[in-house]
Amino acid sequence: MKYVVIGASAAGISGIRELRRIDPNSEIILISKDKTIYSRCILHHYLGGIRNLKELNFTEDNFEELYRVEWIKGMACTGVNPKEKKVILEDKREIAYDKLLIATGSHTYIPPVKNLKEAKNVIGFRDIEDVERLKEEAKTRKNFLVLGGGLVGLDCITGLMELGVNVTMLEMGAWLLCRQLDERAAATYQEAFSKKGVKQYYNVKVAEAVLDEAGEVTAVILDDGTKISCDYVVVAAGVASNIEFLEGSGLKTTQSGLFFDESGKTSDADVYAAGDVSGMRPIWPAAVKEGIIAASNMAGEGGKLTDFFATKATMNILGIPCMSLGDVNPKDDAHIVEIREDGDSYKKIVHCNGKITGAILQGDLAYGGILQQLIANKIDVSKVKKPIFDVDYSDFFHMKENFEFYYED
Repeated sequence: MKYVVIGASAAGISGIRELRRIDPNSEIILISKDKTIYSRCILHHYLGGIRNLKELNFTEDNFEELYRVEWIKGMACTGVNPKEKKVILEDKREIAYDKLLIATGSHTYIPPVKNLKEAKNVIGFRDIEDVERLKEEAKTRKNFLVLGGGLVGLDCITGLMELGVNVTMLEMGAWLLCRQLDERAAATYQEAFSKKGVKQYYNVKVAEAVLDEAGEVTAVILDDGTKISCDYVVVAAGVASNIEFLEGSGLKTTQSGLFFDESGKTSDADVYAAGDVSGMRPIWPAAVKEGIIAASNMAGEGGKLTDFFATKATMNILGIPCMSLGDVNPKDDAHIVEIREDGDSYKKIVHCNGKITGAILQGDLAYGGILQQLIANKIDVSKVKKPIFDVDYSDFFHMKENFEFYYED
């Protein structure tokens, strides 16, 4: 069997590890535009000087030898031919495969704002090249504008803060991390960023970028007419799947990205996919699991992705830890919201018909273990007799005759 994996990030590397675990003897070829392996989740540590390039690498030092991988580095794929079972590289080489894993991820999406795409001092925050450029630009520029208050935007901001530059953030939503947090939890972070000198604008859109004679952005004009000056712009407001090279392949795509099912299989029986290439923006742990599931099915062991939540995030921003699960901002009266606040600790659980559909833990994450037990054991929380935040591990330590633990309130 000959496996080919395209993409050397979370999904691709996890897939390789799983392939080698199941199939010790088959050939594995890794193809990537990246020349090194690094975690995109901690690029801000590299930007801020907290970690060096080697410390971004999440694999073993002898990764290629350990997993017996032939790695074609710094090489983009320009096409896939499922009928002939070949991958076409930018140097015109053709690589044959028996099973293919596409884990090419995504790239920064530049919104259709007047003058923004053609500006010379606009960059994303996705790759090591972006970070290298930002580190260099921060030596001479002092006013950075970050478009987007999501996880990527906040990572970029925390990295820039370490470089001693001025940072302004623009967010279309009503608060930062509007996908992961409610207004109350977001306010904690917003206040912390304000104390660090980060200027923040919410519920705003950029109408136009003002360019100088050199073609660089000197200011942006918001939809309400506000003008904000800047030296450099970082776009962290969205991503687009890296699927351009699949044009003409016949592989099924969606509006978001490449289609694949819960086993990782695409519309072709010998082509699998995982990670950001779906356009569903999976976080790192989800991309890792998707890579493992896809590889397991490629190698014939099987398995399906059956995560309870579509969205899950654990973060520690400015020393404030937080966990977010599912939909934390229900829009109908059918959902029941329970909240407990104690000092710097904020806990919120959202449930409907007894099923937990969303949760936030901020400040104190100790309850996270109990929360996962409630979810894993499919506890009908509407029938829990005690206050939900008072449930503890002892409630799960009752034993059946077959020695299986169960929950009892």
